[in-house]
Amino acid sequence: MGQTIPVWLVVLVSLLAANLPFMSPRFMAFYGLKEPKSLSLRLLELVLWYFIAGALALGLEHRGGQIAPQGWEFYAITGTLFITFAFPGFVYRYLFKLR
Repeated sequence: MGQTIPVWLVVLVSLLAANLPFMSPRFMAFYGLKEPKSLSLRLLELVLWYFIAGALALGLEHRGGQIAPQGWEFYAITGTLFITFAFPGFVYRYLFKLR
């Protein structure tokens, strides 16, 4: 198995973290707000969750062995993948009409 379980753990945590800003009315899922969250606050929260998920991935990579150096291409791809993971939550929050 080797690295299979940590890789799937990072993917699942990233999928959850990417949708959390759109599903939860609280900031960072913990802090209650007096007003509803705006889109800009949700996007800021999305960036913060990206770094948290990245820190988890970095920790798991460090635990599994040597950390591989990454260039800007890695962060561009993981950022767009994180935004793609956030698509279901965005659609539910802004495009799906609740009756």
